[in-house]
Amino acid sequence: MENKHKRTFQGTVVSDKMEKTIVVKVVESRMHPKYQKRYQVRRKFKVHDQKNEYHVGDTVMFEEVRPLSREKRWRAIKKVNS
Repeated sequence: MENKHKRTFQGTVVSDKMEKTIVVKVVESRMHPKYQKRYQVRRKFKVHDQKNEYHVGDTVMFEEVRPLSREKRWRAIKKVNS
């Protein structure tokens, strides 16, 4: 079986109220193709947190995994010091 590349993102925890799940906001900067102006795109991901170790305000790195529930397809890897 092929070892496929897993997508990884880094973002800030905005909610930790669910059991074993955190909501992480990722802010990405993009350039408009015509007007060459930078703008920000914000996305929220539901991320699996097995030990409930991440809390609001933490910066975490997470990766893509198999579907864990209806909306969860991501797993927290580590806390990023920044």
